[in-house]
Amino acid sequence: MGLWVGAAIAQSFPEDIDFYVNDYADLLTDSEEQELRGDLDELYNERGIEFNVLTITRMSDYGHSGSIEAFATDLFNTWGIGDEERNDGVLLLVSHLDRELRIEVGAGYGTTLNRPMEHVIDTKIVPNFRLDEYADGIRMGVEEAIYQVAGATPGTYDASPLQKTWIGLKRFVTDLGLWLLAPFAAAVPFVIRLVRRIKRNRPRTCPNDGSRMRRYLEETEDDSLSPGQLMEEQLESVDYDVWYCDRCDHVTIEGYRAWFSRYGACRECNFRTVEGDSRVVRSATYSSTGLRETDYDCHHCHAH
Repeated sequence: MGLWVGAAIAQSFPEDIDFYVNDYADLLTDSEEQELRGDLDELYNERGIEFNVLTITRMSDYGHSGSIEAFATDLFNTWGIGDEERNDGVLLLVSHLDRELRIEVGAGYGTTLNRPMEHVIDTKIVPNFRLDEYADGIRMGVEEAIYQVAGATPGTYDASPLQKTWIGLKRFVTDLGLWLLAPFAAAVPFVIRLVRRIKRNRPRTCPNDGSRMRRYLEETEDDSLSPGQLMEEQLESVDYDVWYCDRCDHVTIEGYRAWFSRYGACRECNFRTVEGDSRVVRSATYSSTGLRETDYDCHHCHAH
C-alpha cells in the first residue's frame, strides 16, 4: 500500500526592510510613503511608539491560509514591533487581493484600544478602500490610529491646551459628519455595480441599419475576440461582451475592467496583461528616498 503526502507550503513573512513603511502591494507612491514615514518618525521621536505599515498582495503568498488575525499576530511578534518592555507597538496590515486588513497593537495596551481601532477601520479606512482610494484610507487610518495611541495627531504634539481643545472639537464635528454619511458611503459600491449591470445589459441597436443586436453567449464569443482580449479574459483583468447584428453582420465588442486586478496595461500592446514584481534595492532613510526596482512582464506580447 502506497502512501501519498501533499507538499505543504511553509509559513513565512515578508521582510521588514523599512522601519516604518513596507508597501509590497504597491498601493502607495514614493511621495505618499515618505509622508507616512514622516508622521511615524515623529510619533517615534515624540512618544517612543513604533508604528509599522505593511501592505501585501495576499497572505497565501507566504503560505498562510488562516485568518488575518493569526497572520498579523505572528508577524507582529516575528518582527518584534514596539518596545520590548512596554509592548506598545502598532501594525497596520493590508492584504490587498484578500480584501482584508487589521490593526494589531501590542499587549501592553490590554483591551483598551480594541474598540477605538475598530472605529478607525470602519470610519477612516474601509470607506476609502471601497472606492479604491487606498492611499487616502491608509493615510487617514494611520493619522487616527496615532491619535488613539498618542493623544495627538501629527504636528500637534506640542500644541497648547487651547489648540488641543480646538483640534478635538474639529475631530468631533468631522466624525459626526462621517457617521451621518456612513450609510450612504456603504451604498456607493452597490449603486455603482447596479448602474454598471443595467448599462451592460441594456439593448443594443446596430449603428448600420438600426436593428436590435443580440449578445453572444460566453461559449461562442471567443471567436470574435483577439488573442490579447482572450488573454485579458483568461487573467480576469477585463471581461468582454460581444454584440452581433443578424441583418448586416456588424459586431460590437465592449470591455469591462475588473474591480480588483493585479494586471496593468502594457505599454507595447495596450492590453491589461502586465504583471509587476517589485523589490527594494535601497531602503529609504530619514533624509533620502529609497529605490525600488520593478520587473514588468506582459502575458500577451511578452514585453519585459
